[in-house]
Parts: sequence; C-alpha cells; structure tokens
Amino acid sequence: MKYIETDGLVIKSWCENIDELSLPQAQNLAKLPFAFHHIALMPDCHTGYGMPIGGVLACKDVVIPNAVGVDIGCGMHAVRTNQNEIDINTLKKILGQIRENIPVGFDHRKIPIEILPLDEWKEKTKMPMTVVSQQYISATHQVGTLGGGNHFIEVQKGSDGYIWFMIHSGSRNIGLKVAEYYNEGAKKLNAMFYSSIPPKADLAFLPAHHPLFKEYLAEMRFCLEFALLNRQTMANIIKEIFTKQIPNCYFSNDLDIAHNYCKNEEHFDEKVWVHRKGATSAFAGELGIIPGSQGTKSYIVKGLGNKESFMSCSHGAGRTMSRKKAIRDLNLEEEIKKLDEQGILHSIRGKNDLEEAPSAYKNIDEVMKAQTDLVEIQTELSPLAVIKG
Repeated sequence: MKYIETDGLVIKSWCENIDELSLPQAQNLAKLPFAFHHIALMPDCHTGYGMPIGGVLACKDVVIPNAVGVDIGCGMHAVRTNQNEIDINTLKKILGQIRENIPVGFDHRKIPIEILPLDEWKEKTKMPMTVVSQQYISATHQVGTLGGGNHFIEVQKGSDGYIWFMIHSGSRNIGLKVAEYYNEGAKKLNAMFYSSIPPKADLAFLPAHHPLFKEYLAEMRFCLEFALLNRQTMANIIKEIFTKQIPNCYFSNDLDIAHNYCKNEEHFDEKVWVHRKGATSAFAGELGIIPGSQGTKSYIVKGLGNKESFMSCSHGAGRTMSRKKAIRDLNLEEEIKKLDEQGILHSIRGKNDLEEAPSAYKNIDEVMKAQTDLVEIQTELSPLAVIKG
C-alpha cells in the first residue's frame, strides 16, 4: 500500500500503476466534504462512472449512487463439486445444457420465475419502491439469466483437487434502472441546493435527511437480494445439469459475495456508509472470491481484516484497456491461440469477443501479490470451460 497526497483526504492505494483517468476520479473522491478518513484503491482499480472501479469510499451521512454503480449487487457465486476430474465430452455436454437453460446477453426467460414479494418488501421498508415497482414484472423474466459484458459461468479445477463452477452476474436491468433514477434524483437535488460538488465529477449525493436517501437504500437492498437470487437460481440449474451428466455428483461450499453496494459499517470508531464499487468485503476470516480472466486462475480467499482498506480487497483482475480499445487493438488469432494452448473451452469466436480477452485484463498474479496484506489465498481455481455473456 502506498500513500497519495491530495488537496483533501489521503488516498491509500494497493494499485501499482493507476491509469490517467482513475487517479483524477480518486482525487475527486478525496475532496468530497463528507468523505471519511481516507480513500482506498484496490489493486484491480480502473476507470468507472464518477468513481474508479476497485475503489472504496466511506461517507458520513451521505450515499452516492454512482459510488455503488449501475449493476447493483453484482457479484460472484462459487460451488465445489465432489468430482476430482471431468472428461472433455462430459464438459462439452454440460456447457451445451447450460447454454440451453440459462439465457445470456439481453435474452430474458419466456416463462417468469417468482422473485422477492414486492408487497412484503414495501411493508417491511415502508418505502414506495418506485423503480422496483415499475421493473418488477420484467425482473421475473430476468432472474436466472447471466446478462452480458464481463459476466460469465466457468467450470474450474481447484488446487484442492476438486471440480468447481463459478458464476459472475448481478441485478440485470432492475439494478441499472435504480442506479439511473437515483443518480438523476441526486443531481437535481444537488443543483437545487447549490452543492459545491462539481457536476462534471459525476458524484451526485443523497443526504441522510432527505427522503430519497432511505428510498435509494431500500431499492438498492432489493437489488442486492435480487442479484443473490439470480446467482442462486443459475447455480441450482447448473447443479441439475451436472447431476444429469454425472449421477454421483454432489455439491458443497456454496459461497456468494457482492462487490457493488453500500453498507453502514463501523470503521475507525465511527459509523459510516462504505461504498464498495468493484471491491469485496474482506473482514478477518471472511471468505471471498476473486476471479481472473477466462485465461487465468481465480481464487477463493480469506479476509485479513486490514483496517486501512476498510476491510476490503479487489473484486477481480481489473481491466487494462477499454472494451473498444481491446476490440480495436488485440489480435483475434493470438488471443484464441493462447486459450487453445491451455486447453480451455473458451468464448472467443469473433472480433467483438476480444473485449473479454485475457489480454484486456491485468495480470491476476500481480494483483494477488499486491494484496497479500488484505487476503490469504485458500484455493486456486484454473479455468476448464467458460461461457461469457
């Protein structure tokens, strides 16, 4: 960890080389009048909307929708099987069945699946749930779907000798709509009260005394629960597929973590709203998941409870280039060759798939070395087969 002095709070960074766009974003965070103690940057830090992805921000009596992000509750789900090996033909059959049963990209389910009871949620929170109410029916067709971008399903071989599978997905369109609605609300509110936060920083906030504060938190928490249900639904489908292909297959060690959310926690003897945007909670003894790219290892880790990181760690490897740059600059044949040589059943077929090529991401080994004071590796997971959104 290194210190970066600013005109405001100090930035404590585990990121070796911060890109030229992320550093100004972190400096904007450090100048926020309600930011608390310091700003923390994880080793996978890269540019986001308003706040860097891989950033941790603690605030007093304020939440910032853009410091949570547009895919509220996005996270990881990992499951260990009792199998020590899996042959290539069985693996291909499992992949085919997953593609048939789990919609990816913009595809939704034709038949809806029951989700969290909206009336009960309204009663519990005493909030109108404005956006969730509008998106609720659509969400019943999106639960158990992967989505697009960097979301994936991966089958892996663990250093513990077992076959695992892992899911990366979030709250789908409902999380996006909640984020957009409350960010716009925060922008209007800040303009109305002549906020000192410059609009171009894209860090509009909701103060605790305003009704939108509690309304956002209620809808954000719904999205967190929806994202968890989404991953669990996909995991149950994948388990059924595994057992059809491997009748003696059983499962254990289900682990689920989110990496886009805000939570009220105690740090440095004060209660603060901790925003983790592309960052994972890593309290002492807490288990977490840090995925690599589709050509590199992922990790099951145990948190070390480092207070300087607000007890957080990276959420993945982190990008080295934008999606457009990856498509423009990377060589399709070379990226396919790298994965083929490793024997990975990958998802790179055409030029547009290069946005998720391993070369578009940081070296996961270097990322893990940079956070040895944040987490301890429990299990290394090497990719065998990947489905990308």
